[in-house]
Amino acid sequence: MSVTDLDQLKRAAAIKAVDYVRDGMVVGLGTGSTAKHMVLALGEKVKAGMKLRAVPTSQETASLAERCGIVLIDADNRWMIDVTIDGADQVDPDFNLVKGGGGALLKEKIVAASAKQFIVLIDYTKQVPVLGGSFPLPIEVIPFGWGSTAREIETLTHSRVVLRQRNGSPFLTESGNLIVDVHLPRIDQPRDLEAALNWIPGVVETGLFVGRTDVLIVGTPHGVETYHATRR
Repeated sequence: MSVTDLDQLKRAAAIKAVDYVRDGMVVGLGTGSTAKHMVLALGEKVKAGMKLRAVPTSQETASLAERCGIVLIDADNRWMIDVTIDGADQVDPDFNLVKGGGGALLKEKIVAASAKQFIVLIDYTKQVPVLGGSFPLPIEVIPFGWGSTAREIETLTHSRVVLRQRNGSPFLTESGNLIVDVHLPRIDQPRDLEAALNWIPGVVETGLFVGRTDVLIVGTPHGVETYHATRR
């Protein structure tokens, strides 16, 4: 399937996802190519008269939301988010996620955790039988002593850890941190791994989103499929 076709599946999933948004809600806005379609779809609802406020998870998303006429809440506010809608890089059968391909995982997890309902929208190629393998696990780490932090991660996971770079320089998140990508063949116990990684000094947050998804919306060649998690 072509990139254009996959983009259409993402758009279809995004249009379905915004059906969960009601007038007067506070909405968490994810980051990435799929989330971009969601923000555009919400912008159409705002133009049609819907009133809502939003918390963006990146400057990129904030800029797009503002261009769409969506009112944003200050980052230092104590949010009461009704629903957060975001994409994912991988989703397993238990709705556990790997996120962070775009480098916004810290803000994305904060906003997801602050929401009453977390909706994930993907195209069908992001569904995997087990996390890992084809996509590395992003981990946000502080710059100080990052090499030692990476060594601890390697010792824990027995896997290759690579510092993410952009244009020949270390990639910096909007919070001023670094990202290391961990190349794991498979993640059989994501909850245990998330907990163990968070014990390592220097780790700010991991790209594992375990037990957080409430609704999964998947764009497929046969139409949009919606799944509801049985547990949080």
